[in-house]
Amino acid sequence: MCARRLDPYVLAVLLFGAYATLSVARFQNLATMSWDLGIFEQAIRAYAHLRAPVADLKGPGTNILGDHFSPVTALLAPVYRVFPSPITLLVAQAALFALSAVPVTRVAARFLGRTGGLAVGVAYGLSWGIQRAVNFDFHEIAFAVPLIAFALEALLTRRWRAALLWAVPLIFVKEDLGLTAAAIAVVVALRARRAAPRTAVVALVVAALMAVAALLTFTVVIPAFNTGDTYDYWDKVNNEYGPLDGAGDKIRTLLWLLLPTTGLLALRSPLLLVALPTLGWRFLSGEPHYWGTDWHYSAVLMPVVTLALVDTLERARRSPRPWLRAYAHRLPAAVASAALALTTSLPLSVLTEPAAYRTNPRTTAVEEMLRRIPDGATVEAGIVPGSRLTSRCRVFWLGDTEGRNPDYIALRSTNDRDPVVYARQLHPRATYSLTAETGGYALLTRVSPPPPGVGG
Repeated sequence: MCARRLDPYVLAVLLFGAYATLSVARFQNLATMSWDLGIFEQAIRAYAHLRAPVADLKGPGTNILGDHFSPVTALLAPVYRVFPSPITLLVAQAALFALSAVPVTRVAARFLGRTGGLAVGVAYGLSWGIQRAVNFDFHEIAFAVPLIAFALEALLTRRWRAALLWAVPLIFVKEDLGLTAAAIAVVVALRARRAAPRTAVVALVVAALMAVAALLTFTVVIPAFNTGDTYDYWDKVNNEYGPLDGAGDKIRTLLWLLLPTTGLLALRSPLLLVALPTLGWRFLSGEPHYWGTDWHYSAVLMPVVTLALVDTLERARRSPRPWLRAYAHRLPAAVASAALALTTSLPLSVLTEPAAYRTNPRTTAVEEMLRRIPDGATVEAGIVPGSRLTSRCRVFWLGDTEGRNPDYIALRSTNDRDPVVYARQLHPRATYSLTAETGGYALLTRVSPPPPGVGG
């Protein structure tokens, strides 16, 4: 295999190393951002032991399929069974994100040449949306990113059937991604309508089926697993905020999506239609977290905008307009330079700091404290201690045990809160003593059994 063909794979390996190092370094330095890591580990741990995907952190006995429909995470169960650790999830996510760089770089090199393809691949791999997702612990969209990238690569190379086959599994990644699969099928139909009219018809049928599947997932499948017989996230749209709230943040997010990543040239490509379902639910929602550039929500858009740029560049370089041809020839280097420059203030910049490569004494102290909890114990915990216990204990979220008095409570300690008093507020019918306190965290042990009739 010639060096040019190896480029996408070499780049993917380098990106995997960077992503995995960042994720593991953050975990080792107690920088877990959300309870999602623990929630997904509970679900995948259940799959690994051939049980229903119950995530007690979402509420005791909660089947995660009644929250978001993401059965794709069961694919990690065999690996997790061998390596039962939250780090397994973080490394798997790093591998999936890195894998997505292969089709992006490969198709970019096909249309733009080796140098242009590598520049686009670097810009994609260092894009802010991917970096934010790597920084956000673990999320099921890690599976969606390579699926979208492979689907759009196939679309650009006129392999219509392959594009549809890559898109269809998105319905099993997350409920809203069925609409993204439908959008990909619509673009296939638009591109194939002249050269392959029968394929265009098939693509429209697939688009309709994906839209119906998404609708059924929202209204039937998820409510069937949900204790409230509903989809819990409808109120993210129907709440006190309107779609015009946060308009400034939404406009800034659009600019971030299109300016440093594509120089706005992606606006000329119909591939941007694939971004509309995700942008639609985010921007219609009143949930402020959905509006901005933090968290993981923009990761699925990075292969879309990047390959929309490739699609446009390939045509713009043959434009009769001299200014457009010149702009198109310079843009791959420009977006790569922008990604490199922005990385100095994005999560991967942590890799330049020596502290990223060693475990600090605080982490060691907190982990030694948590090792006092025996395997199989019930624990009520916050984000950081919870993510370190879900592989071997039954973990509940602080304040959400539904009357159960867990064996232990592990939480962040603060100057204005006495841990024992707080435990009494949470569980007035049980007594807890402070077992240890270190590194900003406290561990409490239940010292009296619960009264008769009260769950332990």
